[in-house]
Amino acid sequence: MKSDRALVAHLMRRASFGATPAELDALTRDKTYEEIVEDLVTPERFPEIDISYLERYYGGELLAVHVGKWLYRMVNTQRPLEEKMSLFLHHIFPVAWGKSEHLDSLLKEIKMFREVGMTNFKEILLQLSRDPAMIFWLDNNENHKNEINENYGRELLELFSMGVGNYTEDDIKSASRAFTGWTFRQPLSIYPFGHFPADFEFVPEDHDDGEKEFLGHKGNFNGEDIIDIIVKQPATARFISRHLYNFFVEDETQVPSWATEPAKDEAAIATLSKVFMETEGDMRAVLKTLFNSEFFKNAISLHKVKSPTELIAGVLKQTGEFSKPTPGIHEFAITTLNGSLIEGTMAIMGQRLMNPPTVEGWHTGHEWIDSGTLSERIGFVERQFADQSKPGIQNIISRAGSLDDDPSKIVDRCIELMGGVKVSDATYESMISYAKELKDLKDNDESEDVGVHNILQMLASTVDYQFA
Repeated sequence: MKSDRALVAHLMRRASFGATPAELDALTRDKTYEEIVEDLVTPERFPEIDISYLERYYGGELLAVHVGKWLYRMVNTQRPLEEKMSLFLHHIFPVAWGKSEHLDSLLKEIKMFREVGMTNFKEILLQLSRDPAMIFWLDNNENHKNEINENYGRELLELFSMGVGNYTEDDIKSASRAFTGWTFRQPLSIYPFGHFPADFEFVPEDHDDGEKEFLGHKGNFNGEDIIDIIVKQPATARFISRHLYNFFVEDETQVPSWATEPAKDEAAIATLSKVFMETEGDMRAVLKTLFNSEFFKNAISLHKVKSPTELIAGVLKQTGEFSKPTPGIHEFAITTLNGSLIEGTMAIMGQRLMNPPTVEGWHTGHEWIDSGTLSERIGFVERQFADQSKPGIQNIISRAGSLDDDPSKIVDRCIELMGGVKVSDATYESMISYAKELKDLKDNDESEDVGVHNILQMLASTVDYQFA
């Protein structure tokens, strides 16, 4: 092998949505770890999913249908980091369908995240500031030359780039003045004739072209000038680096605490910030540094709670049930009961893609877990791994061996085939005991339906499986 399987599995859990046993075989056989990272940060090397093909199977305008299509992308894309970065940007720049109920603009924003996620931070902020969904979400269409609305200017600094404590109220006012006139053309009537896009529009006569002072700079600034200044700030480099660390490496405290709580690994944040500053926010360079770093590799031993989206996409990838367009993927977002639409398992776990709760996005880490959500998470995994006919489960069972093998060896193989899940000593010993019990049942003909699939189901149902 050219690379270490456990380390590659760790990389694919964090930078992707996991990897199947066959994918791990190919990656470790054919590429070094560094080559795999290079492929991840260079998604254009690989083909995109044929959307026209997908649309024939997943039609309709319910939000849940489009959540399902995004899940399908996550599970099947050959460009997994592109989708992971789209999810990352959706988290730190949240826009909710619940305010505008204009699905077309929201879908356009997610597509934009996919396109700019691995460019540079200036381009990301520029496209965000021109995005109709964000403009409406934070009221910049109400930000006029003679009637300033500070919503976008404030969140741009507080939550999207620099963090509390690195700017003044006057800086917020100047940024808001610079973004006057940045609005969108109201789309055609949404109903009953279908959905039409909203497009960015700059209205010169509504722009405040007076001199402004922003973060110590003076000039006749427009929004792009403000972004130029923001991206050059060390505070921005640190803030975004900490977001990346929280998303890919280790669960941090929640963002509102960052002004007072130190980072868990200050050296790692300094390393990422240095690359950010040297490359003027080149996200590809920062991500490459992150994934190749020793702190990322060492994080293989750290528990990081999967978001509901990561958990669901990872399970669907392992089971293989949606490796081709198959009806029902949208039901993880919304389903039916007695003819009524009800929230699906993703929402019950606490995450509604494309409909985050606030401008802060979702609280992450252990805040994903409470007694109710943990019960739903484990129940979901149990249900998905219960059906032995699913192609991914069949493949794992065929490679795992039989209950007649040494219990510790079969447990080891199951753990490896399930993506190198990191389990505690207590879980490991319990699984070995369970394997012995299953063998005894089989040998004594006490059950016809015992097999390796039971070990897989038990492993997936452990708390350990909830961590990336």
